[in-house]
Amino acid sequence: MTILITAFVLGLMGSFHCAGMCGPIAIALPLHGNTVPQKIFGGTLYNIGRTLTYGVMGALFGMLGQGIQLIGFQQKVSVIMGALMIISVLFPKLFKNQYRMDKSWFSFVGKLKKTIAQMFSIRSFQSLFFIGMLNGLLPCGLVYMAIAGAIGTGGVVEGSLYMILFGLGTIPMLLAISLAGNILSLAVRNKINKLIPVLVVVVGILFVLRGLSLGIPYLSPPKQKIEQKFEKSLQSEAAELHMETKGDCCKTK
Repeated sequence: MTILITAFVLGLMGSFHCAGMCGPIAIALPLHGNTVPQKIFGGTLYNIGRTLTYGVMGALFGMLGQGIQLIGFQQKVSVIMGALMIISVLFPKLFKNQYRMDKSWFSFVGKLKKTIAQMFSIRSFQSLFFIGMLNGLLPCGLVYMAIAGAIGTGGVVEGSLYMILFGLGTIPMLLAISLAGNILSLAVRNKINKLIPVLVVVVGILFVLRGLSLGIPYLSPPKQKIEQKFEKSLQSEAAELHMETKGDCCKTK
């Protein structure tokens, strides 16, 4: 539960970083409607679409984390992801080329931005939702940190929930920007941005503690408890699969 709370806080604090990176998109959103409630509804749809994309990404990377757990690295994946978060802040030069795009990736991002630009000419609630979904796919260092956290959760549901909470944390700031323009001065944003690396380190430490299984309530539960939870999750999935198979057999008969 503590890890999931950090996802929301990371999104909330990180949204001040988003104000600088994604703020221009939020300000330029073609909010549909003439009244304030309509504009709020349109801005909310945009952010829900973005958060939905994060949730799908969280499920996929949570599945990756679960796969790593299946081969016997139940605790190590959490430690590794947490360590990567800490290292990325303490030794940023090691990651200075992490966002360098090869030709195919650059082409994909270019097409993605072109599609978003085209949808800006369509003033509708539906287009705002899809602009948000596509925007969630744009490269972002903060999102990569959240993805590392989703992998560290070691589960499909947990990973998806982690990224959804991260997305929800970013909504207040980006929604306010889309409605009122750039409401914070550059100086204020810069001061808050300085706190983001500290928060990333704190989240990384929490993941490391979680993986070390020190027996600390809520922060570092015993290894046995985590394994029981993981086995229970697998048993639940197996039971659901059995019920679906049984239902299909009955329909065939």
